[in-house]
Amino acid sequence: MEATPLDRALTRSRTSVRTRVERWRGKRFQIAQCALAAGVAWLIASDVLGHQSPFFAPIAAVVSLGTSYGQRLRRVVEVAIGVAVGVLIGDLLVAGVGTGWWQLSLIVALAMTTAILLDGGQLFVTQAAVQSIVVSTLVPDPGMGLIRWTDALVGGAVALVAATVVPAAPLRRPREQAAVVVRKVAELLRASADAMVDGEVGPAMDLLADARATDYLINELRSAADEGLSVVASSPFRVRHKGHVRRMADLVDPLDRSLRSTRVLVRQTAVAAYHHRAVPSSYAMVARELADAADLAADELSVDRMASAAQPALLAVGMATGRVERTDVLSAEVVLAQLRAVVADLLLVTGMDPLEASDALPPPPR
Repeated sequence: MEATPLDRALTRSRTSVRTRVERWRGKRFQIAQCALAAGVAWLIASDVLGHQSPFFAPIAAVVSLGTSYGQRLRRVVEVAIGVAVGVLIGDLLVAGVGTGWWQLSLIVALAMTTAILLDGGQLFVTQAAVQSIVVSTLVPDPGMGLIRWTDALVGGAVALVAATVVPAAPLRRPREQAAVVVRKVAELLRASADAMVDGEVGPAMDLLADARATDYLINELRSAADEGLSVVASSPFRVRHKGHVRRMADLVDPLDRSLRSTRVLVRQTAVAAYHHRAVPSSYAMVARELADAADLAADELSVDRMASAAQPALLAVGMATGRVERTDVLSAEVVLAQLRAVVADLLLVTGMDPLEASDALPPPPR
């Protein structure tokens, strides 16, 4: 039975909720880390240093840590220096020209200009502007400048210490997300094989819509790989995993290509169904065998292993693409070409280099 628009809408809604929950689960540690760092920064600034209402200490800690592992050290430096620039300019100008709307505009312009001339990043420039606003409006007291900067340093120091404490989850996530991508490739291939055999337009079009909505999987994979590399770069306790994470990051591009090739295959399958053009049954058989090999690769990745165990199955599928019959149907020929492309890209996931993967495929049948 063909899915109704309401069924498809409900499916997309459930997928969206599931995706958001998974995203929250992936960020649970960072959220807890930011919350704890904010509390510790306040405790040190207020109880140890005796500052009254050291609001910027927890702010600096949270801004420096963020909810990603990338560029944490740079963020700490930019927050601390940006605060110093904003406080300095704000205190000097408030003492000289007072406060008011035009003074505020002047102070913000000068703070941002100074930050840019110092070759600061976006966070540096923003913090300089924000702190100049705080100095000239909320607490226009030159005597508070050094205290506020000290609070920023406290927050940054707490963030630096917290940044070195990183769980193993971000190091596993690239491989786990790679398994999700490969599993999706297998799912689309298997459904495409059914569409090649049945030739029904409705299911083929639904499958095409599903395939077109897979960009987020690669975005999540790329984000996971970047995050893993950032962890090994920022945490001295995880440096030994650098080679392992780097190898996974190198798989992002071939997995991206394999998913793109699968989308093209799905599209041509839908075109063939729409125009009632037959696709050779051997192509559907190869697609199912490739889906099984992809599932095997996903199984290996999901248990934190390179997918080398799937290499024989992928090579067998590659050889099969050289024995199938040819057809005059253009969309079917594109399907065969994309099956071969997916095999070549997945062979890279098993440890082959690009030349080996290309040479492993026999010439296409004539």
